[in-house]
Amino acid sequence: MPRLKPETQAARRAHILDAAERCFARAGFHATTMNDICREAVVSAGALYIYFASKEELIAGLCERERAKLTADLATIAAAPDLIEALARLGQHYFLEEPRYKRVMQVEIGVESTRNAKVAEVFLQTDRFCLEAFQLLFTRAAAEGKIAPKLDLKTLSHVFATIGDGIMWRRAVDPAFDGPTVFPVLVGILSDMLNPLDVAAPVPHPDLAHFAPANAAVDPEVPP
Repeated sequence: MPRLKPETQAARRAHILDAAERCFARAGFHATTMNDICREAVVSAGALYIYFASKEELIAGLCERERAKLTADLATIAAAPDLIEALARLGQHYFLEEPRYKRVMQVEIGVESTRNAKVAEVFLQTDRFCLEAFQLLFTRAAAEGKIAPKLDLKTLSHVFATIGDGIMWRRAVDPAFDGPTVFPVLVGILSDMLNPLDVAAPVPHPDLAHFAPANAAVDPEVPP
């Protein structure tokens, strides 16, 4: 049997991760079986086990994918002339535009980490990565004279992550959550803490109404 090209392997791996993400969000970590994921991905068990030997490995794959995505996003933000606007656009993507089931899946992984040592290891590594990545972003922005933070950068990063966790949780558990209304207020609070120094845009509470996606009121569920 010919060996698959790396890009084909990567595409198949991503396809399986997408299926696992939907299954975990729909039924939870424990209720989901590897066979459920095979059916969702329309692959054989043999094909699945080539890439992932367990549900814990699937969670590790999902977390690694999110780390890679965040790394690319933060590199773009670091180069942006307006840090607050770039951060707001990142938040818009994660908290308003991405489907709700992705936030449900993150809550599921967090809860499972409280009772599964393997999941806890992956979850905490990802959490530390995110905290350190934002701290480095803020450190660079301060060194470049873009911000004059009102808190030390480690604390600021933890506050930033805590607010993000709160939005994620609210989006996951509250179908009536009005993200387009709440999100700009939170961006204003974060802007105050970051204290941007761009004299061309001195207003600390930017008008972020234009960041609300056109379909913000439609919150898609996990596909049946």
